[in-house]
Amino acid sequence: MDAPATTKKRTSPVWDHFEQISPKKVKCKLCSKELGYQDNTSSMLRHYRALHENKETTPIVPRPVDKNAVEEALINMVIEDCQPFSFVEDTGFRKLIQAFDPTYVLPTRQTLKAMVEERYQQAKEKAKELVARSSAVSITADLWTSINTDAYLAVTCHFIDEQTSLHSAVLGVLHFPDRHTAENMAAVKSALMAQWGIATKVTCLVTDGAANMAACARHLHTLNLIVKKALAENTELSEIRLQCRSIVGYFKSSTTAKTRLTQVQEQMKPTEPVLKLIQEVETRWNSTFHMLQRMYNLREAVGAALAGLDTDITPLTSQELRLISESLQVLSPFNDATVELSEERRVSGSKVIPLLAMLHHTLEDDMGAIQMEQSKAMAECLKKQLRDKLCKLQAMSIMSLATLLDPRYKKIGFFSPHKAKESERRLTAECATVIRQRASSPSSSSSTQPDTSEASQPVAQGDKLWRRLDHTVMQRRTQSDADATVEVHTYLGEPNISRVSNPLDYWEVHKHLYPNLYKLAITFLCTPASSVPCERIFSKAGELLCKRRNRLKPKTLEMLIFLNKNE
Repeated sequence: MDAPATTKKRTSPVWDHFEQISPKKVKCKLCSKELGYQDNTSSMLRHYRALHENKETTPIVPRPVDKNAVEEALINMVIEDCQPFSFVEDTGFRKLIQAFDPTYVLPTRQTLKAMVEERYQQAKEKAKELVARSSAVSITADLWTSINTDAYLAVTCHFIDEQTSLHSAVLGVLHFPDRHTAENMAAVKSALMAQWGIATKVTCLVTDGAANMAACARHLHTLNLIVKKALAENTELSEIRLQCRSIVGYFKSSTTAKTRLTQVQEQMKPTEPVLKLIQEVETRWNSTFHMLQRMYNLREAVGAALAGLDTDITPLTSQELRLISESLQVLSPFNDATVELSEERRVSGSKVIPLLAMLHHTLEDDMGAIQMEQSKAMAECLKKQLRDKLCKLQAMSIMSLATLLDPRYKKIGFFSPHKAKESERRLTAECATVIRQRASSPSSSSSTQPDTSEASQPVAQGDKLWRRLDHTVMQRRTQSDADATVEVHTYLGEPNISRVSNPLDYWEVHKHLYPNLYKLAITFLCTPASSVPCERIFSKAGELLCKRRNRLKPKTLEMLIFLNKNE
């Protein structure tokens, strides 16, 4: 050990922050860092100015940890990152927490699980209270099978609240080990709706399932099926799709090919980002669109890369690329429509009819720019299917009334003026029913059903006795019809609002001007355009199962999905 340093006169103020521990070493009083000493203060000054100058030199006393805040953060960590409850018992994590605050005691895995379950129950009760205040709801439902063959049934609820705002809530993601029969699914959904107190409020069920789900509309999947059918019927394009799949599969499976494609892109366009090829997914038509679009955009790079690789795969010919180009032109509006109909947080069901009508008009407008026979045939196939689907959708009360009650579209959103007129008559009848219900006594048994029995059945006896009452009833009905006609006519006579405006904002402002139509608007405008909300749930479920290596109990999965979606 070095001998203690001899005392010498020190004039530099920097010595206030250092002490000499040996003839050749000094130690910083602020951070205990040891520095070499060569009979000058240069190194000490550099250290002090770099680390301590203009900083608080008094020690900072750490604030005590807020136990509740830490536990909330732990719960959020489990929910957001799908951490197992046992992570609080991991040695490294416990050491990390001890480094922050040695006095804090982490909860056990059992305690943490109980805390998450309590949060789940609180979120569920809060969601139930919100749903209970709604007057009408739409339901989306879908089945999903995980990678380890566990089946789940997801049900979501969509409604408009008292402030005319659209809401969505996950009612449940339930393990479904039973056979997927109509009876079993109906029993589970009925029990779930009863549990949430909405059995009498459901106006619509949207799903991509079969008739056993009692779906009233399969709008997005209708669009999906329309395009898939048109693609399948185009033989030449189907062969090109198969070739594109092979090319994409080759570049994704071969590291050498992938590297070569990247190098070619960097050489051709050094200032632009490197793009990857996209593989289509059988169940999603727009994945086919994205595959063809990316293949066309990278056509030169793919051709150059294949030319320098030892492979039997040949690039696409100029004729095939031309067909891809024209097909993309035809399909581009359908891709835009798919994106729009996938919205969850905005009114979407009411735009299905107008959107399909606009797709038909767009195809007609673009026909002159299409040259190849295969592209023309696909466009004609799409137009025919759109007309068939529009005919069915415009005849459905839920869809047609939603379109009329959306101030962005009203009657001009229809493909057929005749169907628009029919829908106006239906809306007037519905409005008259609402007016009669409002006028009826709340305890009247007829207050929830249209009063139609006496219109079809004569009075068997006592005609003279009941004449005055019957006359009064008919007068009131006639007055209700007249009032409904005026309200509907006035509303439809107003100019449409902007297409990018929120229709619910309009109804919040006009709910006192059109009180009966407002009641119908909050009933029909909560209808979603597709079952995508449920499919997004299953995307999250798959992500959670992957993180937990498929070792996630069904009840825990339900809790985590519910908290992820509803909080």
